[in-house]
Amino acid sequence: MSDPLVETANVETELEAFVDELLTCERYQELVEAREALEADAEAQELLDAYRETERELQNGEFDTSLMSELRSIQKDLSELESVRRHREAREAFESLLAETDEIVSERIGQAFAQSIGGGCC
Repeated sequence: MSDPLVETANVETELEAFVDELLTCERYQELVEAREALEADAEAQELLDAYRETERELQNGEFDTSLMSELRSIQKDLSELESVRRHREAREAFESLLAETDEIVSERIGQAFAQSIGGGCC
């Protein structure tokens, strides 16, 4: 019979190695660079702030077609910015890597890995 403490330590060591690999992989590095470029893009930040503010206004009030129109216009403007496109593509590529990882782990353990299995207090 194996020692649960040793097993836990081994899992934690392997997990740390896995996270280190993720942090140094090309897809993650591209995401970091894209996020930094997005954060440095003043126009994108201004549009993102406007988007968030308009979204808040929509959530706090009744449905307003002019606010919806403004939101769509801001979304269109954002989608045309290179920094926004680059960030979205990098995020999608990294999320794809995480999904692939989830599939591999799920297959190995015989159940869905990154899925809630229920529980809670009630």
